[in-house]
Parts: sequence; C-alpha cells; structure tokens
Amino acid sequence: MTKTLLEQLREMTVVVADTGDIQAIETFTPRDATTNPSLITAAAQMPQYQGIVDDTLKGARETLGAEASAAQVATLAFERLAVSFGRKILDVIPGRVSTEVDARLSFDTDASVAVGRELIAMYEAQGVARERILIKIAATWEGIQAAAILEKEGIHCNLTLLFGLHQAIACAENGITLISPFVGRILDWYKKDTGLDSYAPAEDPGVLSVTEIYNYYKKFGYKTEVMGASFRNVGEIVELAGCDLLTIAPSLLAELQSTEAHLERKLDPENAVNASIEKITVDKATFDRMHAENRMANDKLAEGIDGFTKALESLEEILAARLAVLEA
Repeated sequence: MTKTLLEQLREMTVVVADTGDIQAIETFTPRDATTNPSLITAAAQMPQYQGIVDDTLKGARETLGAEASAAQVATLAFERLAVSFGRKILDVIPGRVSTEVDARLSFDTDASVAVGRELIAMYEAQGVARERILIKIAATWEGIQAAAILEKEGIHCNLTLLFGLHQAIACAENGITLISPFVGRILDWYKKDTGLDSYAPAEDPGVLSVTEIYNYYKKFGYKTEVMGASFRNVGEIVELAGCDLLTIAPSLLAELQSTEAHLERKLDPENAVNASIEKITVDKATFDRMHAENRMANDKLAEGIDGFTKALESLEEILAARLAVLEA
C-alpha cells in the first residue's frame, strides 16, 4: 500500500505544525510547533480557548494592580498568553515550541534580549525546561545579535522573517539554533514583481531560496537547523522534502495526509557537500550591503515586521475589550 505524502515526509524531515490551535496539533501529531502573533490572535478568538484567555487576563490584572490601564494589562497578557498557549502545546507534542518576541522590538537588541529572558523565565516558572523552547526573533541584524547573546546563555532561538542568504549566513555565524526561511512570502513578492500568475514548484523562488540556504549550511558544516516556513501549496513542500524541518499549516498537513503518491527526497546533505559554493563572511557592513541589494528581502522583512506588529496590536485590542467584559 502506498504511503501518504505526510508519512513519507516524516521519514526524511521533521514535521512541525504552524498553528496556535491545540486541537489541530493533536490531530497531526507533529514533533514541534511554531506560533506567531497572527496565529495566537486567531486561536485566542476560538471559543474553546476562552478560558485560557480569561485566566491570563485576570492574572495580568492581579500582577499590575487596579491602577493599571486596560492597555497595560493587555500588553502584559500578550506575553503571558503566548506562553500559556505554548505550555498547552507542549503537553501534546514531544519536541519544542517557538514563542515570538514582540515584533516592535525587531531593531532593539537589548530589549529583545530582555524579552527573550522574560519568556524563558515564564516557561521555567511553569516547570518547562528551556531546551523545549525556541525564542522567535525577526532576522534583522539587531535581532540576530540579540539571539547570539541568548544562545550563549543556553536560550535557543528561531530567527524568523528570513528571506535572504545574507540573513541565513549571519545567523549561522552567530551560532543560532534554527532559522525559518519563508517560502510562500517570497513567491508572493515575485508574482507581484514579475506579473506571473504562477511558478512551477521546482522553479518557485521561495523553494530556490531555501534550497540555496540548505546547501550552503551543509556544504560548510553549520549546525544551525533550516526550517522552511510560510507555504502556499503542497508543491513547495514536496520540492523541499529532506529539509531539516518544515513548519506547515494544518490545511496543508491535511492535504499531505490525504494524498498517496511517491515522495522523492530533494534536499540531501551529501549532495550539498560536493556542490560548488563560495563561502561568504557576513559582518554588519556586508549584511547591510547585501540586504540593500536584495529588493525582495528588503521589502518582505519590513512588511513582515509591520504585519506581525499589526497582529499584535489587534490582539491587544481584543484582550483589552475582553478585560472590559470581565471587569464589568
């Protein structure tokens, strides 16, 4: 009997669930899970998680006291809510969960370090070992430096909103545990820029970007893990079979699970070792130059930070409104 695409993918790649929906995670039994402000916002509005939201808001109010504004309580509740969902997710997966630092701090190294430490402290206060947490930070130069500091303290990081080789190299050279190069968002940019409606999976610009990063890492022996993210279709996932990890939305996990076909391994470290690739050292000047020259990475990083910021602000508004109901 032919195995499903999901069954075969698990044999060569660590499958990660890209969602804050705990029930969806229970359905697909991934090893790891990732969250972001948009996913937490979506989950926080589901009726089955109202108890988590309410308990988090009450706890934040108790911490800050009656004199704190609803906005202040909502801001504290966001961090705690991300940890609360992360804690619940860890109950149903064997591996790690990624929890994101406030996107508004993406260009502030010191503040990102402080929040990363706070998130780990919250998890550890609930009995969760830091080895099971990845602190998720945007892959700006400042974010990468923050992650480097945290890594030296034994706090593992996931660098997100990664669109270019320069970001990936800087992460590897700074000893970051894992990176999340985006596939679908790169495709979105190229479709808009070129006017093309679609790309064949093997020619998908996002697929090519992740493949380049994967081969570079394996060629030069970097330990940083590559986790492809932000998929638009199953074809992109198929073309990256063999990547260290792939974080996949529940809808695409369901499609992989229901499809029976042969899955060929496309990414293989043995092939990368023999590839002809030039080694690049990325300091800040090189990073800034390469980033400025890469219109796509420049646009998508800024857009991604803005998008996560708006999702966070939306969540804070939702939390403030719910707090008003609870305190009425």
